[in-house]
Amino acid sequence: MESGLSSTVSVENDVAPRADLAPRDWLEIGQALLKSGGLRALKLRSLAQAAGASTGSFYHHFKDFDGYHAALASYFAEAQIDPLLASLTASDLAPVERIRAFAEHVRDHDMSQLALAMRAWAKSDARAAAAIREHDDKVMAFLVAQLTAHGFDSVEAGIRGYALLAVGLSEVHPVEGLDRGVLRNGLLTLLCER
Repeated sequence: MESGLSSTVSVENDVAPRADLAPRDWLEIGQALLKSGGLRALKLRSLAQAAGASTGSFYHHFKDFDGYHAALASYFAEAQIDPLLASLTASDLAPVERIRAFAEHVRDHDMSQLALAMRAWAKSDARAAAAIREHDDKVMAFLVAQLTAHGFDSVEAGIRGYALLAVGLSEVHPVEGLDRGVLRNGLLTLLCER
């Protein structure tokens, strides 16, 4: 978490509201809880405990828990992915290197686990389902644009982009003895090179 908040702080009902918490902090904490325990772990008390704050502090930023869920879904589909894709697209990297940089960011920030948790949530929440569609559309557009710039026609770029996205969301464990880094680089080469 960028805010440096401890997730092990115990909270009592009389804890004073923390002025240093921003809505983004609450959203990051919610994503961490969603990744580690699914939607069942995403409860107000758990959020407050992880933030080291009172539930009143939460209500300083969000009208209610339903509004928080909407903000959490929107954060995943917009504020988290848009700057990353814009930065990579504007970079001086070659198209395939942009895809590799994206894959490294996803790995380094455990975004695949978050996307899987969001997909599970999307089965019971229309806002989460819309966020997943928006997120996937943006990632697919980025991948297809990079693969097209690398020389694939639009159909081939779409197929390869879809495969890259599907592989990135895979929960399949690699064959024993096969290093994950080697596997990841091999799959990127297989799907991105001619």
